[in-house]
Amino acid sequence: MKVDNSVKSFVDDTFSVDEEKGKLLLSLQKIVLKICPAAEEGVKYGGLIFNKNAELICGIFVYKKHISLEFSFGIEFSDPRGFLEGSGKYRRHLKIVNRKDIDKKDVTFFVSQAFRR
Repeated sequence: MKVDNSVKSFVDDTFSVDEEKGKLLLSLQKIVLKICPAAEEGVKYGGLIFNKNAELICGIFVYKKHISLEFSFGIEFSDPRGFLEGSGKYRRHLKIVNRKDIDKKDVTFFVSQAFRR
């Protein structure tokens, strides 16, 4: 995996503005990299993005009241409990407000689907 200094800056900036959101960001980043260690990280579109084979797979975007974990092809995912939000042609997202949401909304299940395509 190529090291991108903009990723470290993005994480540091998030922590400097809101420590809780920084912790959530790191937790989500860790899940993505555990599922796909070869994912290429970067900062684009105002968030932390993950590519595989030069294709945008997912991204983590920090907002005032939540963090959004967005999936480029979320429309294709199995979502038996209806956690995914969005109505775009392809993209779907999970709103993460606190640490409990990571487990409650089964983030690992969705990230695994994202990198299987």
